[in-house]
Amino acid sequence: MLGNHGLNRRAFLKSTGATAVLGAVGARSALASEVAAPDVAPVGLRAGREDFDFDEIYDRRGSDSIKWDRAIEQFGPEIEVGMGIADMDFRAAPCITNAIAERAAHENWGYLSRDSSYTDAVVAWNQRRYDLDIDPSTIVWTSGVHPGVIAGLHTFAPPGSRVLMTTPTYNGFYTDLRFARNVAEDSEMKVVDGVYEIDWDDFERRVQRVHAFILCNPQNPTGNCWSAEDMTRMGEICLEHGVPVLSDEIHCDFVTKGQKYTPFASLDPKLVDNSVTFKSNSKTFSLAANKVAWYFSTNPSFMTRLRQNTRADLSTIGMVAARAANNEGDEWLDQLLVYLDGNHDLTEAYIRENVPGVKYTKAQGTFLAWLDMGGLMDRIDAQGKADHENRTAAQPVSPESILQRWLAENARIYLNNGPSYGTGGEQHMRMNIATSRTLVKRALDNLSNAVAEL
Repeated sequence: MLGNHGLNRRAFLKSTGATAVLGAVGARSALASEVAAPDVAPVGLRAGREDFDFDEIYDRRGSDSIKWDRAIEQFGPEIEVGMGIADMDFRAAPCITNAIAERAAHENWGYLSRDSSYTDAVVAWNQRRYDLDIDPSTIVWTSGVHPGVIAGLHTFAPPGSRVLMTTPTYNGFYTDLRFARNVAEDSEMKVVDGVYEIDWDDFERRVQRVHAFILCNPQNPTGNCWSAEDMTRMGEICLEHGVPVLSDEIHCDFVTKGQKYTPFASLDPKLVDNSVTFKSNSKTFSLAANKVAWYFSTNPSFMTRLRQNTRADLSTIGMVAARAANNEGDEWLDQLLVYLDGNHDLTEAYIRENVPGVKYTKAQGTFLAWLDMGGLMDRIDAQGKADHENRTAAQPVSPESILQRWLAENARIYLNNGPSYGTGGEQHMRMNIATSRTLVKRALDNLSNAVAEL
């Protein structure tokens, strides 16, 4: 068990200092000395290029990190591995730190004149990595995918109207719907050999009573990378019923070996004209707090209406970081994808061999593992414990919240609660494996040992 790390925001800032920001200086985490070396070898070094150390255990505790500090705040300092909210524990790509340091040296933060280089970087990234041509004049900046999606809801879905989603899906969409005063229309997916598939009969039945469809591509939390065939069928059904497609593709840069990300905007032009795509590199380069995203559409009428519902106040730091990442971040990301693929492989094999009552099929995309916890929930009698607590609880207690607490207390790990991802999320937990492989292995060891003691 880790001791109390003794960090807080003031201590963190004091120990980091301005030189750490400007020079990208940071010591290896104290965690490193407490964790055994990983069983899986790190990514091999290749000559003639810069190599990045994703095995480094980069300590984020005490930095006001939601992923770590909020989990510790909720369940105590015994939490050893925070594996919740979808950001990464790796040191930022050097091109980002260097760009921020260069801009910070100017020492003035007046209004930013945003020239075409920022949009050009977005266009170039999508062209070279996905052969997707985006008209730069159609790109609209937002302070996050959430504000962009909300603008889409305000544009296409009047208050009180229904919005279709294939579930389980990203829980943040439900927050967006509440903000826009819409009603969720969940179309629960089917699971075939551990892989989620659309229930087409249910999808087509529900689409007839909605005003918009939110597509998550790749799908969070299930990890599905939707095929061109699947998205074409979705697009055709939506077009037939006059339902715009709002495609959130924020996880598009994370695809596991042998899989492919297909942009919705690469489909038949008549389907693309009925859609808006929302993107950001906030997941790709862990820039979520910098609040920069963008959306685009080939439909001029859509764009005119969307712009009327969009207000974005963007920070200089966020824009500089996004441009640097899009222009110079390819090599860092390419190495990271190999590393994360290894984390997925480790997680799948380890759970299959060592954790009875838990199932995981390797995700096609994202850095998230969607765990089927039904067997473990039965073993700890999560339903019975929830029923008992609900006799006196001021707020409803779900079996999954019992499991979440059990994992924190017995395995000392924090995972996200499955039901928050909508219909079909029951008996599941979401594990973020975008961290040092040493910590992934430690979390899995802790889980295995906790289950073995039942």
